[in-house]
Amino acid sequence: MNKYTANRRLRSDDAYSPDGRPNLRPEYPSIVYSNILRQLYPDVPIVLGGIEASLRRLTHYDYWKDCVRKCILCDAHADMIIYGMGEKQVVSIAQELENGANIKDLKHIPQTVYLCKESEIPDGIKESDIVLHSHESCLHNKKYQAENFKHIEEESNKKHAQRILQAVDNVYAVVNPPYPTMTTEEVDAAYDLPYTREPHPKYRGKTIPAYEMIKHSVNIHRGCFGGCSFCTISAHQGKFISCRSKESILKEVKQVIQMPDFKGYLSDLGGPSANMYGMAGKNQKACEHCKRPSCVNPEICPNLETDHTKLLEIYHAVDELPGIKKSFIGSGVRYDLLLHKSKDEKSNEAARQYTRELITRHVSGRLKVAPEHTSDRVLSLMRKPSFQQFYAFKKIFDRINREENMRQQIIPYFISSHPGCQEEDMAELAVLTKDLDFHLEQVQDFTPTPMTVSTEAWYTGYDPYTLEPIFSAKTPKEKLAQRQFFFWYKPETRRDIERELHRIGRSDLIAKLYDNVPKRHPRAVYDPKAIGSTPDLPNKKRKGREEKPTDNRRKSAKQNGKQPKSYNPNFSGNHRRRQK
Repeated sequence: MNKYTANRRLRSDDAYSPDGRPNLRPEYPSIVYSNILRQLYPDVPIVLGGIEASLRRLTHYDYWKDCVRKCILCDAHADMIIYGMGEKQVVSIAQELENGANIKDLKHIPQTVYLCKESEIPDGIKESDIVLHSHESCLHNKKYQAENFKHIEEESNKKHAQRILQAVDNVYAVVNPPYPTMTTEEVDAAYDLPYTREPHPKYRGKTIPAYEMIKHSVNIHRGCFGGCSFCTISAHQGKFISCRSKESILKEVKQVIQMPDFKGYLSDLGGPSANMYGMAGKNQKACEHCKRPSCVNPEICPNLETDHTKLLEIYHAVDELPGIKKSFIGSGVRYDLLLHKSKDEKSNEAARQYTRELITRHVSGRLKVAPEHTSDRVLSLMRKPSFQQFYAFKKIFDRINREENMRQQIIPYFISSHPGCQEEDMAELAVLTKDLDFHLEQVQDFTPTPMTVSTEAWYTGYDPYTLEPIFSAKTPKEKLAQRQFFFWYKPETRRDIERELHRIGRSDLIAKLYDNVPKRHPRAVYDPKAIGSTPDLPNKKRKGREEKPTDNRRKSAKQNGKQPKSYNPNFSGNHRRRQK
């Protein structure tokens, strides 16, 4: 993801490298580094952790090599994987090794993965174990791979998960169930450690773009119960929310205030989702037996506590600190939680108060939300709320802006080529967003990543939960045909879009996009570089955005009438197949 685009083109920069330089890390770094370490230190235990190892803990589809890969332990030759957040496992493993245990004998630690022979599995294969289709059978039957993932996702989102086993290379990958959801005291203990909040000293004097973006932000909770089909958060952090205490959060904010380059503006006070802090099941006994991957889809669970009061208290406490001029919310806001009508009027009032305070106090001019699509059929596959809810939230957003005489934008994110999405769905998306006065630029092609429902559906062609066939745009031509509808407003795309609309039998949409409408909407101010549009306010002009410098290699390629080709050795022929 960090090295290649969704079209498998080499990125021109790397946000996680000093000065944004690309190509400073190898592909599959966990595998490469582990094998180097094994050669240098053959007797030293190697434990993998982090997002790469966590999401590759079982048989998975690899988009970059277009193949199904084994559990990462098979290629990395490491001893164990810590999956998810790893504070507890690290301490347990370190204590066991300090007491003289052999790494090969550590098969009881929760939330870890290891390889062993069937005869060495602790207590043998039990009735309560979930035994997946073997890696070898998944290579020959895509439906087996889809079927496997349903169990993997369900066990990632249960209070009391079962052990998972999968045969691979004459051994078994054994996935121990996770630890219980961390308590507030445990989360505080992890975040209150004496971190420097700085990159490694070797990078002194260099700029790391990703660090610059988050260095003045504070994370207030873990976990996400949204369950979006294309997201890996639940596979890594689970759906149950672990919150920091107000005291722990304020302690870190005070540390940020003391940073020499802090000017009084917190860039984010959030988490995986902005507004899930303090939310949990009202009846925890019901949660003990729940295996739904989402608490808000297809409908918000009646057992879910959706009160925003605790989160508002955090915002108020932070904003009252000396040295804080403004705290922004950069994490994604779940507007379905704000629109939800609870039986508890106190929760409804807190949601209304949160919405107003969010818009008037915590937005830096643009509020980013993620409807992802306009088609309710596609949104259902994404596990996202109906687009009607976006209409409702935008209406509230616009009303509050008028009442407060503010000039803010709401910026929607959209995805093309998601499993189940057809060109007609994208054409209708173009019409609907045009009617809302948007010029979309915060958009992306769906990119298959390990451990998501969407990836398994994209690769296998089956919905993992129903095993019904599902269409996905896969070829560069199919993906371009969908993506171009994002940019209907660009003159150079009109001819291709009209041709495509005729081809799919939706020529009726041409008039809605191009004919019988003014070139400039009378109630909107447009900027060719804008992401969205804003209400036209008298006696005010909108400043245009500066054009970002263009990578010389890409600029040169475009001047020569060529598309920059992929430098991924696994896709050396991409430039011949790609549509120009």
